[in-house]
Amino acid sequence: MNIEKARFNMIEQQIRPWDVLAPDVLELLMVVKREAYVPDAYKSLAFVDTQIPLPGGEYMFAPKMEARILQEVAPKKHENVLEIGAGTGYMAALLAHKARHVTTVEINPELKALAEKNLAANGVSNVDVVQGNGAQGWGKGDAQYDVIVVSGSLPVLPDAFLKQLKVGGRLFVIVGEPPVMSAQLITRTSDTGYDTVKVFETDVKPLREAVLPPQFTF
Repeated sequence: MNIEKARFNMIEQQIRPWDVLAPDVLELLMVVKREAYVPDAYKSLAFVDTQIPLPGGEYMFAPKMEARILQEVAPKKHENVLEIGAGTGYMAALLAHKARHVTTVEINPELKALAEKNLAANGVSNVDVVQGNGAQGWGKGDAQYDVIVVSGSLPVLPDAFLKQLKVGGRLFVIVGEPPVMSAQLITRTSDTGYDTVKVFETDVKPLREAVLPPQFTF
């Protein structure tokens, strides 16, 4: 396989058609080598339009989803980012190239170790990989992060995520239950104001330990 040709085709045939047109995002996809973050057993799928299985029943998002998330949250060099669900570390690496610092929280010890190994091997030094359950928010206190990316779906969105955004901060989250979930970009506009834009519909696996909606009983 000609890796650079496969990477080029991934960008031109999967990512651009999905409205990812920001030049800095497309350029970064050439710089951060996705294949370096894909488990060995699935290297041949590194540039394919599919989710990739990970230990513990988790998945890497398809490439177009990762690229679209990066474009939507648009991290800046002075900003601090929180990611929930480290996976292999690839999304954290993309975010880290654009932001000041990334904290990525992973519930699965095996994936935490994999993400740390991949990030170190690829020279990404401004990411902290933390083990824990971030499905209901992370960290103490309010307004700590400029960007929050939830790399998995949530049946309902806990208020903690909204409170942990700084004013002007952006939260990318996929909310709902199968078969149709809503990918949303939520921007904090003031102490009490939030602006929500529905970006696309999808269906992805929920985070472990996510809050479930109240069940109706009749």
